[in-house]
Parts: sequence; C-alpha cells; structure tokens
Amino acid sequence: MRRLIVLLLLCVSLNLHAQSASPDLLHTVLGELSQHTAVRAAFTQQRQNPALTQPQNSSGELVFVTGHGMLWQVQQPYQETLALTGSKTTRIDANGNVQPVRSERGVSQISQMLQSMLAGQLDAVLRQFNVSAEGTAAQWTLHFTPKQARVAQVLHGIQLDGGAFLQGIRIDMQDGTQTDIRMTDTRDAGPLTALEKHALGLP
Repeated sequence: MRRLIVLLLLCVSLNLHAQSASPDLLHTVLGELSQHTAVRAAFTQQRQNPALTQPQNSSGELVFVTGHGMLWQVQQPYQETLALTGSKTTRIDANGNVQPVRSERGVSQISQMLQSMLAGQLDAVLRQFNVSAEGTAAQWTLHFTPKQARVAQVLHGIQLDGGAFLQGIRIDMQDGTQTDIRMTDTRDAGPLTALEKHALGLP
C-alpha cells in the first residue's frame, strides 16, 4: 500500500504570505491547466523514507482525462497500472481485469485534489486544503496543507509546480517520507488505448 502513496504521489521571488492563494494567480493557473482536457506525460519518481538508507526510484507514464480520472502506468523497476477515478483506486492487470485497492488515510484526498486541480475546479480544492502561491503564470508553485485534522495526522503538505502544464509534485508525509514526481514530455494525450479507456470508464 505504500507504493500507492508513492504514485500519488506529480520558483520565482513573488511570495504571497496568506492562507489562500492569490485569487488572480490561482485562477490563472487553474484556467491554463483546464484547457488541456486529456494529458499524457512521462514521469520519474523518487521516494525517500527515513527508515530506508536508499531512495526508491520508479518511472512510467501517466494519463489524465478531465471528469474521468488519472491513470498511472509504472514501467520501471516493476510494472503496475493504477486508475484513480474520483475517490476510488483500482489496479488493472495486462488483461484489463480490475481489482479494487484499499486506500490509506489521506490518499483519497490527494487523488481528488490533483484531479480537481487539473480540471480547474477551485472550490473542490479549497474545501480540503489551505493553499498558498508564489510565482507567475509562466512559472508557478502552489503549496497545499490539509484542513481536516485526521488527514493532517498523516499528510504534512503537497507542493505543485509548473507552467502551461503541471511539471512536478512533492508530497510530504508526517512520518518524514517525501515523494518527488517530475513530469516530462507533457502533451495533449491524443487517442487513448483500449486499456486506458477501459480503466477510466470511457466508451
């Protein structure tokens, strides 16, 4: 189950010292992200755990489709496909068989926040997180801290950075675990494969 958090796990001088992000900057960022209704990117991921001497690295491809969810396809060092649709997470095998995955505390909130961000849905994000922002529309960084005490017991905070597309996600857990996800070759998704459509509930 720790791998699930890892997968969910994905700056400039202007610093806005407030519990809510600059409305102008935040709306600009969300408006830019929401222009891309289906996005595909390669990702590399590094997870550092205080209990481990070496970081854990993985890489693969992700797909996001507005209104349907996110698909994480890990290719190295193992192969695994996870679909995050709404608050649900499922694992899909090579034959397209779907198996529900039980989420740890905080995973559902992270998943829904990312999906809402990429869809440009500000109200859904602010219900779950306090947000602060820095940067410009061309290069921005957003910081999220959970509002709910039970989530804050597990999740310390999330940082997103990017420009026209989301470029990076950093997730800090209360146990000291840190996950950094960097995205490259981000682009409009183009035609989805049969497996991708099936996993995201598309016809």
